[in-house]
Amino acid sequence: MSGFFDAAGVRLCYDVYGAPHAPPMVLLHGLGGDRSTWAEVAPALATGRRVHALDLRGHGNSDRPGRYSFELMRDDVVAFIDALDVRGVALVGHSMGGVVAWLVARQRPAGLSHLVVEDSPPPRVGMPAVPLRDGPRENVRPHETVGFDWRAVEAIVGQLNNPDPAWWIDAAAITTPTLVIAGGPASHVPQDLLLRISAALPDGRLVTIPAGHHIHRTRPADFLAVVNDFLGGTVHGAPTNAVTRGGSGRSD
Repeated sequence: MSGFFDAAGVRLCYDVYGAPHAPPMVLLHGLGGDRSTWAEVAPALATGRRVHALDLRGHGNSDRPGRYSFELMRDDVVAFIDALDVRGVALVGHSMGGVVAWLVARQRPAGLSHLVVEDSPPPRVGMPAVPLRDGPRENVRPHETVGFDWRAVEAIVGQLNNPDPAWWIDAAAITTPTLVIAGGPASHVPQDLLLRISAALPDGRLVTIPAGHHIHRTRPADFLAVVNDFLGGTVHGAPTNAVTRGGSGRSD
C-alpha cells in the first residue's frame, strides 16, 4: 500500500507493509534511489513489523522542492516519525539515508528503539572527496527524465565534501542501540570509519558483510539475518562470511 505525507509543505511518498499495530520501522534509501530499492527485503522485514519505506525529498514520487540538504531530509523524517504517533521506531538507512538516520537519531532519540545504518559513516572532515560523476549520472545535468532531482545530487555531494564537523561528534554520542552494517573491501566507503564510529557508540555493533555498498540488494538474505538478529526477530539463516564486532570506546 502506498500513501503520501505532508512534511511542512513537502509531500513525501511512502510504501507501507505489515500489520497496522505491529512495531514500526522506517526505511531510508540512498542518493538517486527511491523506496523501491527496499522492495526485496521490505516484505520480510514486515513479518511482525509495520514497515514504512519513504521516498526522500527530490526522489521517486516525493516532491522536488528545489531545496535539499541532509538537515532538511532529517526534518522531513522527524516529522514523519512524529506523525506516526508511536514510540520505538526502528530506523534503517542506506548510504545517503544512513546519514539522514544518524542525524535523526541525534535529534529525536526518544522516538527510536533501534538504529540500523548500512555502509554509511557520519560524514567527517578529511574524508575522501566524492566526485559528482560517481553519482547516479555523469557530472552533467541529465536531459532525460530520471527518478530524482539532479539538484538534490549536487546539494548532497556538496555537503559530503564539506561536512559539518558536528555530525561526527554528535553521532558518537547517540545512545540508541545501533547496528552498523559494513560492505567490506568492495565498497567505496571508508570501512575504517564504520569501525571507528561503531566502537565509539555507547551501544554499537558492527557487522561486515563483504557485498560492496548495496548490501541489502546484493545479499538480501544476509542483510535480513543480521537485522533480524539485532532487532530480536526470527533469523532466517545465518549470514555467510560475516564478521561481527561489538563494544564501545572513544573516537577522536
